[in-house]
Amino acid sequence: MRAVGLTKYLPIEREDSLMDIKVEKPTAPIGRDVRVKVEAISVNPVDTKLRAPKDKVETAPRILGFDASGIVDAVGPDCQLFQPGDRVYYAGSITRQGSNSEYQLVDERIVALMPASLDFAEAAALPLTAITAWEALHDRLHIARDQNDNAGKTILIVGAAGGVGSIALQLAKLAGLSVIGTASRADSREWSLKHGADHVINHHEPWTPQLEAIGFRYVDYILCTNATTAHFMSMVQAISPQGGICSIVDTTEPVPLHLLKSKSASFVWEFMFTRAMFETADMIEQHRLLSEVSQLVDEGALRSTMTERLSPINAANLRAAHAKLESGSMIGKLVIEKWQ
Repeated sequence: MRAVGLTKYLPIEREDSLMDIKVEKPTAPIGRDVRVKVEAISVNPVDTKLRAPKDKVETAPRILGFDASGIVDAVGPDCQLFQPGDRVYYAGSITRQGSNSEYQLVDERIVALMPASLDFAEAAALPLTAITAWEALHDRLHIARDQNDNAGKTILIVGAAGGVGSIALQLAKLAGLSVIGTASRADSREWSLKHGADHVINHHEPWTPQLEAIGFRYVDYILCTNATTAHFMSMVQAISPQGGICSIVDTTEPVPLHLLKSKSASFVWEFMFTRAMFETADMIEQHRLLSEVSQLVDEGALRSTMTERLSPINAANLRAAHAKLESGSMIGKLVIEKWQ
């Protein structure tokens, strides 16, 4: 089957950083695996980080990619949720070969039926960012989904126009929170306001005076989707006493967590691959939340955040997609669809 892979970790300008390859089609699924014929994929920062230059050399091609939508081709003997022909979407596992291939094996517990109102490309833009945003808000920060429980509460979403931020804005608004996004450009500011932000501040300028200007001394929750280290002191100042901060981005150097002690404020991580990576007892929660996301999309309560669509799925388009993400100018999600 066709796939896009790598054996060396190289700058994206190199044509051999991502290559068109031929590999064996995955064998018939076992256990709770399903085999999916991939129709569309989306590119995320995690793809560029995994591909980033390093000395390691793979003996067999490594296939990256997580977000995907497609059609179930075969199911394992223990599958309970799907059958061949189902149109599904998912974000995969960091411990297995990725979605940049014509067929992929994936555990059904992290897969869901894609929204019926979307095409494959629109659906492929959603899984990784929706899981990350959902888990960050509801599992890590323990934000209730009932609007009545969140009256008067506020969340600040750092990097609101990115893939995760774009979904988090919508989910936070659905939960009844007052939503403040951060953006540093006119286009990302406009995007944030269209996707649920009540206010937008510039994360490159001091936060406190900007928050006070819109009527907030502190915020109850902060979701950081970029530059944790750079923004840490601003988050310490902005978080309310007994508030909660969640980040999805690694620190680049130690941060002074002790500064949160006087506020009894919490700091937690969100890594959407945890459940699949460790096969946790609640791994099926990703199937359930993606199923709820599908329902919200079909009801018109949640929108796909796809902003760019390329075709076909091949190494050249994947290199272009990686370069776009690495430029730092991406708003929403970039999707690549169809094999030729």
